[in-house]
Amino acid sequence: MKIFTYTYPPWPQTPESAARWFWKNHVCKARWARHFGFDRYTVVDLLRGKLKGHRGDAHRAAVALGLKPNPDNATQRRAS
Repeated sequence: MKIFTYTYPPWPQTPESAARWFWKNHVCKARWARHFGFDRYTVVDLLRGKLKGHRGDAHRAAVALGLKPNPDNATQRRAS
């Protein structure tokens, strides 16, 4: 029996390519969401384009799905 390690899809993703990533890697969206502490409806709505992920749990899920860049890893531009 293969033990699957849950990972994040690579960034950048579109909702369509992220949904394909789940299908190609045989990952259940509900289990993936539960593993990372997201509501499954939030993940599904992001993949369907019903949510934009502007704030809160939707934003954190969008970052995890690769739909948005991680603000913690973003390089800051310094004004000269």
